[in-house]
Amino acid sequence: MTFGNNGMILYDLKQKTISVIQSGKTIISEAKALVVVSRKTISFNDYSEAVLSKETLNDELGKGTKYILTYTSKNNPTLIQNFYTYNNHSYFITQVEILGNKQQVETNYIAPLYLGKITFDKVENLQTVYVPYDNDAWASYNSKKLDTISSNISAEVGIVFNNTSRNGFIVGSLEHTVWKSAVKSIHENNEPLFSAWAGFFEKEITRDSIAHGLVKGNKVSSPKFFVGYYSDWRNGMEEYAKTNRIVEKPYVFEWDKPTPVGWNSWGVLMEKINFENTTKVADFFANQIPQFRVGNTAYIDLDSFWDNMVKGGFTGDFSKLKEFADYCKNKGLEPGAYWAPFTDWGWKDGPNRKAEGSNYTFGEMWTKIENMYFDFDGARAIDPTHPGTLKRVDYVINKLKACGFKMIKIDFLGHAAAESSSFYDKNVTTGMQAYKVGMEHLVNALDGQMLIYAAISPNMATSRYAHVRRIACDAWKTIEQTQYTLNSVNYGWWQTYTYDYIDADHVVFADVSEGENRARLISAIITGTLITGDDYGKDGIWSKRAKEWLQNKELLKIVAHGVAFRPVEGNTGKHTTEVFQQKIGNDWYIAVFNYGNEAKTYALPLERLDIQKGNYQIEDLFTSQKSKIKENTLNVNLGLKDAYLYKIIKQ
Repeated sequence: MTFGNNGMILYDLKQKTISVIQSGKTIISEAKALVVVSRKTISFNDYSEAVLSKETLNDELGKGTKYILTYTSKNNPTLIQNFYTYNNHSYFITQVEILGNKQQVETNYIAPLYLGKITFDKVENLQTVYVPYDNDAWASYNSKKLDTISSNISAEVGIVFNNTSRNGFIVGSLEHTVWKSAVKSIHENNEPLFSAWAGFFEKEITRDSIAHGLVKGNKVSSPKFFVGYYSDWRNGMEEYAKTNRIVEKPYVFEWDKPTPVGWNSWGVLMEKINFENTTKVADFFANQIPQFRVGNTAYIDLDSFWDNMVKGGFTGDFSKLKEFADYCKNKGLEPGAYWAPFTDWGWKDGPNRKAEGSNYTFGEMWTKIENMYFDFDGARAIDPTHPGTLKRVDYVINKLKACGFKMIKIDFLGHAAAESSSFYDKNVTTGMQAYKVGMEHLVNALDGQMLIYAAISPNMATSRYAHVRRIACDAWKTIEQTQYTLNSVNYGWWQTYTYDYIDADHVVFADVSEGENRARLISAIITGTLITGDDYGKDGIWSKRAKEWLQNKELLKIVAHGVAFRPVEGNTGKHTTEVFQQKIGNDWYIAVFNYGNEAKTYALPLERLDIQKGNYQIEDLFTSQKSKIKENTLNVNLGLKDAYLYKIIKQ
């Protein structure tokens, strides 16, 4: 079975396994397929033979051939192994289907690729990355040397690569509305192996305390899985992300406006927000930093505790909140709000409290896990399929629309994807199916009237429903928080192609050093958007730096581009590379960070930065100073806890 210019899938009729060859090199071998039906583990080896058929493909991914292997047995369900191959893509897609043969199928485990051997490189040369399921609880990515661990489980996508050569192998799910999936990299008997399956749960990763829900039907399909080998793993991750967005199209309305920039109240004001201090921030944006705009737009976003301005709580008087929104609009700014639609923060006050928008109580709406509930981050999950939850979404969103808000930050979305022993909607049996119901209802309620920004949320499944997503968990001002955020950019930058934008959270300058301020600002610029967070209603060093830096035209050009920078290195463990790069037009942009407590000198060969040898000029985008690059090496001196952003121009 051929794919791309030089790819081939070899199927072993006797062993029922596949191998993959590209450019004459064996990438993987002996990969099996496995399913669990009604608690019975079924290997494709249990069948005598498969019947091969094929169909012509001409879909949104391109032209090619779909190869279909059908396995039949008197004692087992019919299994179908699909391979989608494309003439112009160096990847293929595989999927397993289970047919019930007049009986309903029940399964919560399908492994289209099981215990395949990774053969493109020696195990001691290889890195594998832990990709978290979400960005909650300060989750971090972790790039590990494969020969030093026994196994690594990664949510949704698995990456194995050589950091020196950058050759890499990628396997990842392309669909996220039914299943949670995972990829396991294994080091066993000095051999690197991998498995990719749907039906993943692990409390420390997915937050679930019960097994993945059963998927039921006359036919049950795994998600489609992307499989590719690349000379540069970063190219592969970007192609994986772009393919995700094509296979699982956005449900949210198309964003055709400029890169969002602005301010969020959780940076400094937090629970202290009121009409007076937030309108002073709007005044600062209007009068002191009028050039901090992309496309003449900036957002003033109220985070949690905007109900400080609502007399009588969510069922009270919203007139003051509307006055705030009108005030922003009169200043030429777009007002934003915040909400966690699938959580109950007052659960400790008991189950009998009436939920806004209906006569249902919160106790009726709580997500059930056998005889318990789903509690995480201090909040209790509410069932996203329950009519009380959906009526509450309609009620609150209609209030915010009536006030005139143009942006909403939605948070703690992972609560809506929790596995439950029983959802209100009996057709829903998995956390991801429930997430789809709740999120589609939320998007419908917003009716195209607001920019949708997701904060804490599942990494992959949320891309259907949001324009912008925060790449990591909360971060404020310190170099340690900057480094934490950039860990997720280092290994998750590719999500810039699954969302319209990814974001580094609110940038706070506050009272730390100039170098830390500069590093925090650059961390946002190279992630894709720029949301600030200081209390600009008061004067301080933060307001001085905002006037100077947030109106820097060269920096704003990068923000307007809105695409995350690539990492230069991928062998940093839970830490992050010190160097990121991106090409915009004919110019290269290089961000260099010093996270340490001592000054540091860097000698960066242009070749490692993906810049061909030649005559180049370097420009410091903060000082506008220019100089020539000598000997095809970028030499940089950085003080402790500092960063700089450079533009490299070919002469």
